[in-house]
Amino acid sequence: MDVYSASVWPRLEPFLLGALQAAPPGKLSVHYLRKMASYVRTREGCFPRLGWHMWRHIACGKLQLPEDLAWLYFETFDLLAPRSPEEKLEWAEALSQCQSPRELDRQRSKQLNRVSLRTSLIGEEWPSPRSRSPASFSEREAKASSHNKNWDDQAHLTFVQTHLTEILELLAEPGELSSSGQPPRDGQLLPAALQGLSLLLEGSASHGRAVHPLHRLLGRAPFQTQAGYSKLSRSYSLQKLQSWLHQALTLNPFGMSTCLRSGKKLAWALQVEGTMKRAKIARNTHLAPPGSRVVLMSQLYKQTLAKDSEKLADANVKLHRCNEAFIYLLSPLRSVTLDKCRNSTVVLGPVVTSVHVQSCESVRLVCVAARLAVGASSHCTIHILTPTRPLLLPGNVALTLGPFHTYYPTLEDHMASVGLAVVPNLWDKPLLFGADGPTPDPASYRILPPAEFWPLVVPFQMEGDTCEVPGGLPPTYQQAVEAREQRVQDWQKTVKDAHLNKEQRRQFQVLVEQKFHEWLLERGQRQELDSLLPAAVTPSHPTDSALSTCGSQPSLHRPKEQAAQRAVGRTPTVC
Repeated sequence: MDVYSASVWPRLEPFLLGALQAAPPGKLSVHYLRKMASYVRTREGCFPRLGWHMWRHIACGKLQLPEDLAWLYFETFDLLAPRSPEEKLEWAEALSQCQSPRELDRQRSKQLNRVSLRTSLIGEEWPSPRSRSPASFSEREAKASSHNKNWDDQAHLTFVQTHLTEILELLAEPGELSSSGQPPRDGQLLPAALQGLSLLLEGSASHGRAVHPLHRLLGRAPFQTQAGYSKLSRSYSLQKLQSWLHQALTLNPFGMSTCLRSGKKLAWALQVEGTMKRAKIARNTHLAPPGSRVVLMSQLYKQTLAKDSEKLADANVKLHRCNEAFIYLLSPLRSVTLDKCRNSTVVLGPVVTSVHVQSCESVRLVCVAARLAVGASSHCTIHILTPTRPLLLPGNVALTLGPFHTYYPTLEDHMASVGLAVVPNLWDKPLLFGADGPTPDPASYRILPPAEFWPLVVPFQMEGDTCEVPGGLPPTYQQAVEAREQRVQDWQKTVKDAHLNKEQRRQFQVLVEQKFHEWLLERGQRQELDSLLPAAVTPSHPTDSALSTCGSQPSLHRPKEQAAQRAVGRTPTVC
């Protein structure tokens, strides 16, 4: 076996979810992390896993972080921690029963996974939209994938290579640190200390496709020896381990750049007047393990795409530069990023970790997600069901937040499969994160007025039991819907009581339909309705249920008038 026969790479998920797309607080640095590790070692029961109360004491009292931001960091670790859907649902139920801030604080301390100090990383250099990325892969790929550096696997690798020494220093035991706080060259690390690194690093044996967390990979005898493990001291040599990691570190084989180079390209089944010629979609879901699956959809223009597919399940999806598009991804997803999209509607299945909207304009987003983050976006409307406070990052203009207002037949099954419940739902309690941290300034967003609220109905036929919005609508919005329905019934009764003859009814019906189509054109929804009726195409894969233009099934489409009624919530029929 070769000396360095293992491959180790940075995991994608911590960089997607674990970093805020804004400047971190100045005190969140290696220096203060070292001091924090030393401090909590002197407190019983606080090391190596840090509870909420101690973290709040350190973050607010010593790092001078606002409590909202302290909780945000702590909550992020919980989102990354492995937990079964059943455990997530139990946690959601416990939170929903809290009646006061004191009860909520007690529940947070009791049930949340504790943060491991050994997984703390460097804040200032974490890849972000403002950081530069080494151009070691092709210019074309860099242009397509590196605008948002949290997706840039080359930046992830460079970050780990640059800061590996500092990261390992945080793992050293107190007796291994010199008076200056630096570990000696012959320092030792216990195997348990490496478990924290498994949040950041994973790998595989030579020519092997099985992926293992770092501490399990190093549990194999050949790699233990290469990394300087001593059976006598039952610890690793710090110097040899660092050298082994430097040699083994490589680009993530399941990252975005690899997906762009060698991932499967999904062909579009229908192109309308050349509008799909620029569209590209690539995926690595046929090879990547759970948590590393990537689907990229780029430059989708003036088209409707609807997918309910095993190829989307548990995938990290990036929608890049989509314009005047209508996108329905009706599968449970791992994470979703919308980057530089414009004038589009996006409806998602439940998202396990986060939905991040960056540099978008006039996008309507509808989703159930563990977290929402929006930055540098304008005139977007977001309907969301989320157990965490929506994070509004700097640069937003005229955002609108509304309650989740749609469903599709398998939605509740999908929510249960990923552990997302209908309570708690904090869609209307955003956390505004400015240049200097959380700020109470509400100028960048508004809550959707009930008078402007219209439910959205997914205009496709599917098998399933969900027949209403999970959890229902908030009372004020439900009342607005009922009042509007009552006005429609009153209007229909007025028409009926007019006793029009057959010719008058025909003329009136023509007038109503004309006004209805004018309304569709004014609202820009005629394009969406027209794209719901593509030519019949047989699905390319029996498990890949494509609801619209990408491998569509005719039986999944309603007649045009019924699709119109369901899509816009209006009935253009004279009774």
